[in-house]
Amino acid sequence: MNTTLIVAKMQPESSNAVAKLFGDFDRTDMPHIMGTRRRQLFYYRGLYFHLQDFEGEHGGEAIEEHRTHPLFVGISRDLRAYIDPYDPNWKRPTDAMATRFYEWEAGE
Repeated sequence: MNTTLIVAKMQPESSNAVAKLFGDFDRTDMPHIMGTRRRQLFYYRGLYFHLQDFEGEHGGEAIEEHRTHPLFVGISRDLRAYIDPYDPNWKRPTDAMATRFYEWEAGE
């Protein structure tokens, strides 16, 4: 499994609208097409965090590969009303992904 973390800006009053957009999106075939296994959204002091788990090892590549799909284009357009890029030079979803620099997992 692969995890990506997208960081952006969001006002707290937008959380319900953003959650509804993703709730509707996650009821489509798009999560299955992209290999999404789990999505979690977080808010902290003006920041939006989008944690997404994918099948396999290539989550960022799955996002990049499917970003022109009509369902992906639609939710990206709709989210613009609520989500602002953290980096003003943002051009694509992968530009907003945090870089993992440490990982630990409990043994079985």
